[in-house]
Amino acid sequence: MALCLALLFFLVSSASASAAATCNRCVHQSKAAYYYDDTPIPYGACGYGALAFELSNGYAAGVVPSLFKQGAGCGSCFQVRCKDRRFCSRVGTKVVATDQNYDNRYDFVLSKKAYASMALKNKTNELLNLGTIDVEYKRIPCTYKNKNLLVRVEEWSQKPFYLALKFLYQGGQTEITRVEIAEVGSDNWESMKRNYGAIWDINKQLEGALQLKIVVTSENNQIENLYWAVNDLPEDWENGEIYDTGIQINNIDKETCPRNQCGDLPWK
Repeated sequence: MALCLALLFFLVSSASASAAATCNRCVHQSKAAYYYDDTPIPYGACGYGALAFELSNGYAAGVVPSLFKQGAGCGSCFQVRCKDRRFCSRVGTKVVATDQNYDNRYDFVLSKKAYASMALKNKTNELLNLGTIDVEYKRIPCTYKNKNLLVRVEEWSQKPFYLALKFLYQGGQTEITRVEIAEVGSDNWESMKRNYGAIWDINKQLEGALQLKIVVTSENNQIENLYWAVNDLPEDWENGEIYDTGIQINNIDKETCPRNQCGDLPWK
């Protein structure tokens, strides 16, 4: 009996120690710079255009190729925290990936608004004058209150032979990896392809109202989830218009990280 109790205590203690030694959001170390003005943001590689400001509330970021993921990382959210305690708060800033950063010296190039928001009170100018800073960051779920996944029909679509769609307000912590489209009432589903960034397109004659299926994949667990749009793209869809899919994507991908990848300070 004593042996059984000792074994049980060992197992519980080991499990508790293991849980205490891990976290569910891996923290990475790098550097960040910032855009000196907002001019580049609408021209980001995700293709959001001026909607990049609305999507991110001005807290936008260009990310390195490993985070951009050939466009799959567009719209992903990160918490970035400056490590210089002379100028920076412990909270950091939360940003949305809207562009690709090709300079591998920095994992992030932040909008000026996002960069400045990391500063302690009355330390903004000093932080801006640094230009670049050491940071730690982690990916976090995107949250858009009262927002469904939206699709925008791009201006270069040519009805009914060619259709390009841009996805907006993808919540949670996943990546869109497949999009399929079919005429309403048809089981003949066609695969769209990623044109670039957050834009998917198809060269196929499609008539009438259209239905969509979206597959999202978690970053680490590689679990696929299928979403079937509640709302169809109407028969009279128009270039430049935005349509509500009627669904919200809110899957959260949890990681199991060693203690040395959990960051030096508590995250909020």
